[in-house]
Amino acid sequence: MRIYRQAKSLTGEHHGAVIAVGNFDGVHRGHRTVIGEAGRIAKAAGLPWGVLTFEPHPRQVFQPDVQPFRLTPFRAKADEIEGLGVDFMIAQRFDLDFSRQSATDFVERYLVETLNVHHVVAGYDFKFGHKRMGSCETLLAEGQKMGFGFTAVAAASDDGGGLYSSSRTRELVEKGSMTEAAAVLGRPFSIAGRVANGDKRGRQIGFPTANIHLGGYIRPAFGVYAVRARMPDGVLVAGVANLGMRPTFDGTAPRLEVHLFDFDADIYGLRIDVQLLQMIRPEKKFDGLDALKAQIARDCDAAREILVNE
Repeated sequence: MRIYRQAKSLTGEHHGAVIAVGNFDGVHRGHRTVIGEAGRIAKAAGLPWGVLTFEPHPRQVFQPDVQPFRLTPFRAKADEIEGLGVDFMIAQRFDLDFSRQSATDFVERYLVETLNVHHVVAGYDFKFGHKRMGSCETLLAEGQKMGFGFTAVAAASDDGGGLYSSSRTRELVEKGSMTEAAAVLGRPFSIAGRVANGDKRGRQIGFPTANIHLGGYIRPAFGVYAVRARMPDGVLVAGVANLGMRPTFDGTAPRLEVHLFDFDADIYGLRIDVQLLQMIRPEKKFDGLDALKAQIARDCDAAREILVNE
């Protein structure tokens, strides 16, 4: 999948495409329905299949002091979209100037003049343009005038009527309800990052950890989780992880510390993707290293039992 960081860089092979448009944070089952519909139309017409998304997320622009909330920061989102088989993705830079263009200007100057779209697909609730004045109705009407097709994809939901949405997924992740979050996402919620050097305390007490800074990821409920970590070669390794502030050691910033079972390879500096499968317990402060070591041993046993049944 080719990634464009600005629309004007789009090459001729990707003009006249069928494009799914949206923020797509999480690339959950609802998003996949929208992107998949664009792919179905593109393949039927023999046209390129693209995704148009916006970076940074508009919420970060309008609320710069907002707490981290991303389910899929840019690289994670790109990886998930590439996995769907999309030909190209435009990660349009979103800033205040871009936000001030009217809905009709976005359609006429951006979608038509710059991208030369053949067909646009969006979720039923997609809003765009200055003060979010543009809607699916706008795209349908403008498409009829400007000569491109438009499809609005209805809301997708589970058997219980719960919508597949980013906001619902965030609520579940923040509660540590990883099984339910995975049902919305269509895969386990995961945090990807490079393994950083830590303080080596885990190694000193017999439980070495791979440490990953959370960056722009939403903060899941602090606690201990059963996990699987995908290595750069694609291999999944089972383990247990503490996500939080490390109160026993007076930590100052949240971190994901992953202890991998039966694994001793050097992975410092490598990028791994850690799937948080099930919360075992909330994070807590211990009175000393012996109490902490005993609890970690119990956490490992609990994680192994969970992972056997996954």
